[in-house]
Amino acid sequence: MRSEKHQKKKKRRWTSILLVFLLLIGGVAGYAYYEFKQGVNQSLKKINKDQKETKVVYTFEGKKDQYGDTNILLLGSDARGKEKARADTIMIAHYNEDKGTFKLTSIMRDSYVEIPDHGKHKINSAFARGGPELMRQTIKQNFDIDLQYYAIVDFQGFVQLIDEAFPNGVEIDVEKKMEKNIYMTLEPGLQRLNGTQMLGYVRFRHDAMGDFGRVERQQKAVKAIRDQLSGFQTITKLPKLVGVVAPYVNTNMKTSDMIFMAKDFFSDKRGNVETLRIPVENSFTEPRIEGEGAVLDIDIEKNKEALHQFITK
Repeated sequence: MRSEKHQKKKKRRWTSILLVFLLLIGGVAGYAYYEFKQGVNQSLKKINKDQKETKVVYTFEGKKDQYGDTNILLLGSDARGKEKARADTIMIAHYNEDKGTFKLTSIMRDSYVEIPDHGKHKINSAFARGGPELMRQTIKQNFDIDLQYYAIVDFQGFVQLIDEAFPNGVEIDVEKKMEKNIYMTLEPGLQRLNGTQMLGYVRFRHDAMGDFGRVERQQKAVKAIRDQLSGFQTITKLPKLVGVVAPYVNTNMKTSDMIFMAKDFFSDKRGNVETLRIPVENSFTEPRIEGEGAVLDIDIEKNKEALHQFITK
């Protein structure tokens, strides 16, 4: 009899604990949804009606790669969803769920490659010819790597994200004076840049380094943003940050997946984000091709091998 009472008491205790746990989960989920919607509404107020209605719906037949990693195709564009725009920035974020780690590959937009059913062209034209799906096919054909997700980010989304996440700006060392074609002047030295200034910094390419310097700055900016946002306080802000950028992003990722991956990306327990640039050193020439202009004629096999080594090491 006593044992039976004890078991009932124990059962009631575990039922209470489970109830409290479920309430906590519900509270966290409710808070996350509320913050996400706050971020979305904040951005929608800054986007005019025409911009809201121009998102193109894309098909994307992606999957995990042969190593079990999730690869996300990141395309930067200031065309606000116009289908015929070329991709200004091409990156692949490599996410290993088991380790919770990220790596980042930048593909230079003038890389001269075979585009399925279109012949050889600059890789950034694949987006204009067939959207993210043709870009996925192009990367698969040339570098033998699968991409599961895509995210096309309007540059204004980048500006809003930086301003929301960094009210006092991102601390970054501007290596030289920059002003041509970025509608501002950035002076050299360690300083804090707001969203508009950061956009100018990562898009600047009118110097001797050209696109090579720009790709280097883009990777440097990603690392600075990640390092300065890492920690518990950032984790609590993630739903709103994802909400702020969501109206500016065309993606096949679920919001919950975006928040989950962002949590790992900004965890202060992770190491540095490793980066790779394609083409790698000593693997390309720079001829001029009629109808294309100056291109990067790359050694496909050498770059394919470098990419796979980078992913698996």
